[in-house]
Amino acid sequence: MFRTHTCGELRLSDSGKEVTLAGWVQRLRKMGGMTFVDLRDRYGITQLVFNEENNAALCEQANHLGREYVIQVKGIVNERSNKNKNIPTGDIEIIVNELNVLNTALTPPFTIEDNTDGGDDLRMKFRYLDLRRNAVRKNLELRHRMTMEVRRYLDSKGFLEIETPMLVGSTPEGARDFVVPSRMNPGQFYALPQSPQTLKQLLMVSGMDRYFQIVKCFRDEDLRADRQPEFTQIDCEMSFVEQEDIIETFEGMAKHLFKELRGVELTEPFLRMPWAEAMKYYGSDKPDLRFGMKFVELMDILKGHGFSVFDNAAYIGGICARGAAHYTRKQLDQLTDFVKRPQIGAKGMVYARVEADGNVKSSVDKFYTQEVLQQMKAAFDAQPGDLILILSGDDAMKTRKQLCELRLEMGNQLGLRDKNKFACLWVVDFPMFEWSEEEGRLMAMHHPFTHPKDEDIPLLDTDPAAVRADAYDMVVNGVEVGGGSIRIHDSQLQAKMFEILGFTPERAQEQFGFLMNAFKYGAPPHGGLAYGLDRWVSLFAGLDSIRDCIAFPKNNSGRDVMLDAPAALEQKQLDELCLKVDLKEK
Repeated sequence: MFRTHTCGELRLSDSGKEVTLAGWVQRLRKMGGMTFVDLRDRYGITQLVFNEENNAALCEQANHLGREYVIQVKGIVNERSNKNKNIPTGDIEIIVNELNVLNTALTPPFTIEDNTDGGDDLRMKFRYLDLRRNAVRKNLELRHRMTMEVRRYLDSKGFLEIETPMLVGSTPEGARDFVVPSRMNPGQFYALPQSPQTLKQLLMVSGMDRYFQIVKCFRDEDLRADRQPEFTQIDCEMSFVEQEDIIETFEGMAKHLFKELRGVELTEPFLRMPWAEAMKYYGSDKPDLRFGMKFVELMDILKGHGFSVFDNAAYIGGICARGAAHYTRKQLDQLTDFVKRPQIGAKGMVYARVEADGNVKSSVDKFYTQEVLQQMKAAFDAQPGDLILILSGDDAMKTRKQLCELRLEMGNQLGLRDKNKFACLWVVDFPMFEWSEEEGRLMAMHHPFTHPKDEDIPLLDTDPAAVRADAYDMVVNGVEVGGGSIRIHDSQLQAKMFEILGFTPERAQEQFGFLMNAFKYGAPPHGGLAYGLDRWVSLFAGLDSIRDCIAFPKNNSGRDVMLDAPAALEQKQLDELCLKVDLKEK
């Protein structure tokens, strides 16, 4: 055997045992006639000892080891004189009597340490080395445990894990597809699935009743910290259910994951918040409720006092940062610069401090009497030492989104977004449709298979923009970790939905005829939800990006810098696929 034990399992109780270990050289230290080597594998680190007095040749061999050499050693477990309480094996060491170099190694381009000196691009290029780091490895171990717990929970609830195809038809109604040319069908293309949406609905028509799949999905869209071109969903569907059944089942899964993986017991039902309320008070459909700063609208108080910025605004709103009146003018100017960034787009910011005597001192004092400022203070229930920050604009939705960014920034600055604290909620009653300026028509806010709320169905003919969906998102700490809806199971209602979305009957039949035809053979009421596995893992690991919980992620440009992909195809491959590349100048 290459090893009798791993580098993480030996303890003081093993003293005197002869053992064989194998792994990578983490570091080497020479002290007089002694050489100490830290040997690392996936399970931990064990200190090796080479003594020149006992075996000079062996010690000399050890002195020529380099970082990341792969070695095998045999020796006796011994109690350490200088114990290391920071590692589980810190009470012991191995007195080595045999050393085999299994493979030499080039000096790695960055240190294989928790706090490495490698930048993001370098670590992505040498990802196989980055994965040796304890911090990254732990994220993948967490991911593994999460998938096991997901399967255990869903199996206990009667779900079947069923695979669906990776090569499907294109659905341009959603995000951009990754397309795959078919050699056997020249001029025709598969698409990689953005979601197994229609397929899992067909499984409900098939009578599978409860389906799940931990599945790869693909979207050709611009990347953010919580997005990758390929990502993994915990994809689920259930038959003969209403919204309450699904929420109960998957809130139960969330609580199970929190308990088993984080040791956090969540006993209270998750808060539920209508979409309209989330947008009104937080400017976001995924509000972070770890802290307050709920928006307060100030139109009735601050309009009509001669301050043209407010007098001409369609919306005036603010937040109250408790205990932040100590902010200096420099800090407030920096906040103003923050909201004026192009990606946020506010024109400016007004602030007001509540003084120790209860008076309010604002940056627009000359326009407002103390009486008006006191009304504003009362609207926030502000106390001495609080700081009020106000934004305005000619578009209420846009200004609320700007105020949302300011709220989150203040949460960060005041240390209110603790990664070890969790605020979970369901956002419900989403609009069925949203207007697309680019397309000049209504688009499905979620997807065209979402069922409208029963009481709003009559509005499909008269005021479709007012229709609410039987849709729900789970939000944790300001991150949407999953979402779903009750689905349409009636072919006539589905046809009506396509009509509102601008589909001709012919186009609807061409793209989704297989689903509408299946509904005619007895589709049960059904609905489901998809959790983002990558987002759950990054949330539990306390990461700001999903990238470090994916074994081989893409960079911010959607490239795999390790594999140098995507890359051009050889002309022979293009000819086989009947493709011609016509690159346009940027």
